[in-house]
Amino acid sequence: MTYARAISLIGGLTILLSAGALQAGPIDATRHPHPENIQMVHEAEHTVDKAWEIYHRAALGGTIASPLLQAVIEQHLHDARTLVSQAQEAADRGDKAQVERLVGEIKIHTAQAIEGSKEQKK
Repeated sequence: MTYARAISLIGGLTILLSAGALQAGPIDATRHPHPENIQMVHEAEHTVDKAWEIYHRAALGGTIASPLLQAVIEQHLHDARTLVSQAQEAADRGDKAQVERLVGEIKIHTAQAIEGSKEQKK
């Protein structure tokens, strides 16, 4: 194993372990003042978690097409996480339109991350 490959694997494991702590757990939407909004956000969180898992499997397997694509995927995933936080704040305010808009953006970022993660090296 080359030194660069070992460093890449260590970095991937670090990302994997740190992202695992951020996964969405169960929620009781009925205890929230706007249960329909928080449920949409919670589902979006699970979508982001799934995208991270797909990315990590590809990164650890060394199958991502290029380092540039890897950086693009990671940016989509980080953007999606940021949008989840914004959607949670909008849900707390009861702003359903904002929650729907943000969840739509989250879905776009996660779909692009998943698509990129599935692109194989040539």
